Amino acid sequence: MFCGRCGTANRNDAMFCKSCANPMANLPMASQNVLLMPQIKSPGLAAVLSFFICGLGQIYNGQIFKGLLMMAAYLVSAILIIVVVGLLTTPLLWIWGMVDAYKTADRLNNQTFELR
Repeated sequence: MFCGRCGTANRNDAMFCKSCANPMANLPMASQNVLLMPQIKSPGLAAVLSFFICGLGQIYNGQIFKGLLMMAAYLVSAILIIVVVGLLTTPLLWIWGMVDAYKTADRLNNQTFELR
């Protein structure tokens, strides 16, 4: 394990750095950095994913059930184009999916930075 302060190699079970006496954590430095990094979502990417496949932006944002539900609703709406109802509902679902994916990713990012 490497010291976070001076970078000296130490034994994995060392409690203090042998060079600078800095307290060593239980996890290696690389693992600590991964745990502290927030999961940032790109609102633009979420909207573009929903542009190509309705509901995919929600899945990207971590809302898997909501994304699958939107995909199913969009498929039913596309089938309903045959009876004209889908001509109204299909574009509305598509646009709502893009806007919702964008706003959700933005809200998730704001919550992430408020916690820090």
